[in-house]
Amino acid sequence: MYIRTACERDLAEIGALLAETWHATYDELYGAAGVAAISRRWHSLEWLKQMLRRPGSEFIVADSGSGLAGMAYAAVAGAGSSVVELQEMNVLPSLQGRGIGGLLLEEMQSSFSDASVMRLEVEERNRRAVAFYESYGFVRLSRKKATQWVDATVITMEKRLDGQ
Repeated sequence: MYIRTACERDLAEIGALLAETWHATYDELYGAAGVAAISRRWHSLEWLKQMLRRPGSEFIVADSGSGLAGMAYAAVAGAGSSVVELQEMNVLPSLQGRGIGGLLLEEMQSSFSDASVMRLEVEERNRRAVAFYESYGFVRLSRKKATQWVDATVITMEKRLDGQ
């Protein structure tokens, strides 16, 4: 397994990986139709191309040599900001628990040398993800309702990257 920068030829496979991962994680919470609607918007090729080209961002994949096992995307919170926002990180359900998420997270953390904080939002009921991030030193900051697409509560978590 190796971590590399995503490229345009990966986007269709990334879209499929995201759809599979989101259905496995969220169908029980939002229903398959709800997850499909979210995925059509957030995981479309158009949207993924925008992510790939955004300045101040990193888009990486975990590549097994025979296919993609995971992906992660993060971007600087704003021009001159020392905060990087981890906006998406997913590992195929059949490959979770094998250290791939840790590899992606560690690479992402080292990709932003000027950042002092990494921040993310995670669905509160996604307990496995919350526990994963806590095991890597993220702490809970706040929680809020996020009803743009579904009735959900998200937790904002962050980790200091500058050793303080």
